[in-house]
Amino acid sequence: MSEDPIAAAQADGRTTLTEAEAKSLLADAGIETPAFSVAADAEAAVEAAADIGFPVVVKVSSPAVTHKSEWADGAGVAVGLDSPDAVREAAEAIFDAADARGIDADVLVEEARDVDAGTEVIVGGLRDPSFGPVVLTGLGGIFTEVYEDTSHRIAPIDAAEAREAIEELTAIELLEGYRGREPADVDALAEVVAAVGNLVDEHEAISEVDVNPVLATEGGAVALDALVVLGGD
Repeated sequence: MSEDPIAAAQADGRTTLTEAEAKSLLADAGIETPAFSVAADAEAAVEAAADIGFPVVVKVSSPAVTHKSEWADGAGVAVGLDSPDAVREAAEAIFDAADARGIDADVLVEEARDVDAGTEVIVGGLRDPSFGPVVLTGLGGIFTEVYEDTSHRIAPIDAAEAREAIEELTAIELLEGYRGREPADVDALAEVVAAVGNLVDEHEAISEVDVNPVLATEGGAVALDALVVLGGD
């Protein structure tokens, strides 16, 4: 995506980036994301899936939808799609739901990753009224609100400081290979934490970044979902 996603959103009067725009911003910051493509109709989604390689994930892509998994009774996210027909059906369900709700939407077609192969981590950033840019990390995915296991730092930070923040977490035991699990590449995760902090520090237009989950595995750390919120001014 060659256009600056922040500038594009501001030009449209939007305060949120689409997931594709947010992931382009992350990729430009050196954060790994799954291969993805945005499609404007079901047949384009099928073509994108064939190019990416099955299985894929299909998600609603619209600035009007920030909680994709809860949208349209679960139609907003379809995982593990392993055939053209499955992709077509999921994409058509998204477009039909968007039409019924009167919103403009595309679909994001994305390479599927095995979340059981690692640990899901949240990495976030925000612009605090008192402290300025802050970066946080903790146990992610569905466990974010359950365990509230997070560590915070004032941004910017370097990778060494980011690793210290990660090592404060109770979840460090999971990342280091609890009960025979493969240990995650904590250094790669620390680079993601530092990069998110830098994004908030460097872009005054950003008020919040929510990368949840980051899948931390033995082979690295990849951002599976991302939300970027811009300030209203």
